[in-house]
Amino acid sequence: MSGHSTEGVEPNLTPILDMVFQLITFFMLVINFKGAALDLSLQLPVLGSARPLEYAGSMEPLLLNINVQGQVKSYGKSVEVDTFVPHEARLVRMHLKALGTPLGDADELPIPVIIRADKTTNFEHIIRIIRLCQAHGYRQIALSAMNRIEEKQR
Repeated sequence: MSGHSTEGVEPNLTPILDMVFQLITFFMLVINFKGAALDLSLQLPVLGSARPLEYAGSMEPLLLNINVQGQVKSYGKSVEVDTFVPHEARLVRMHLKALGTPLGDADELPIPVIIRADKTTNFEHIIRIIRLCQAHGYRQIALSAMNRIEEKQR
């Protein structure tokens, strides 16, 4: 008989368990950013023809939540829309320039703006924000609404 043991060898699973735990933690932290962008206290208007925005770009749309008083929130923080929109437009242009993506002749930004306004918000606030976005190169502007099925689920 040889001097080698015939008993099975047990692998050390500690490093693999550590890695799995770190991956789970990472995904738990990252996965909720889209939900943080939405102001769930808003009561959106209800339209029978409301459907999700179809967008195939690599950059996230600019999401603006407008409450009844006309105050704007983005990613859970109140923002001054007159400085926020131009700042975001500059950042998008810098990012596209760094990627080597040319802008069109009209200097249009290739990402949409999604406006989520409470159904009782004065339309003057919404029009002012749409015009501000257009003045800074945003051309794809969508107003968010709920369809009848989403309203019933709420």
